[in-house]
Order: sequence, then C-alpha cells, then structure tokens
Amino acid sequence: QVQLVESGGGLVQPGGSLRLSCVASGISFNDYTMAWYRQAPGEERDMVATITSGDKTMYVDDVKGRFTISRENAKNTLYLQMNNLKPEDTAVYHCVAKFYDMNYWGEGTHVTVSS
Repeated sequence: QVQLVESGGGLVQPGGSLRLSCVASGISFNDYTMAWYRQAPGEERDMVATITSGDKTMYVDDVKGRFTISRENAKNTLYLQMNNLKPEDTAVYHCVAKFYDMNYWGEGTHVTVSS
C-alpha cells in the first residue's frame, strides 16, 4: 500500500519560512519523480516544483528563488523549503510520486501565510 504523508504546514507571517516534509512508503522511492503541488481555496491544483530520480529540479515561476525542493532517498523523504512566503502561497500542499503513468498523492498539509 502506497502512503505519502506530508507534514510541516502551519500559519506563518509574510516573509517567513516553512519546511514541508513528505515521507513515502510502499514505493521504490529512488525510482520516482517527486513533486509538490498546491491548491489554493477555490482554485485548481497547480504544480509547484518537481525533482527527478536524478535530482533534476524544476519550479513554477512564482516560487523560483524562494522555494527549494530536495529529496533524501535513504529516508524516503521529500522536502520543500519555502522562504520569503507571501499571502498568495496560502494553499494545501500535496506531495506527489510519479512513475510513468502511475501517480500517487498525499492528503496534503495546510500552509497559511497571514499577518
């Protein structure tokens, strides 16, 4: 059974930082492209960042220079370091594991950026 469990969300003031984590089980983590998606209230889910099995990263323009995606294969864990957070970053953040046509989603962790 595949499980992706996110943590690290919360309430933070504008300009603050958070680090999200996602622990995966039930998959060969090393082989998967991993991603973070987010869904703001009333909006569709959008890709935030991806990291391949070879550690190649990609970011949506809105977060470039502020967010860093990384992975620790020995711990089956994906991270998203988020700095200089803005109110428009408020969303539920989901961890996604991708391998060919297989996609697995976590339940998400809430991030609220507000003063």
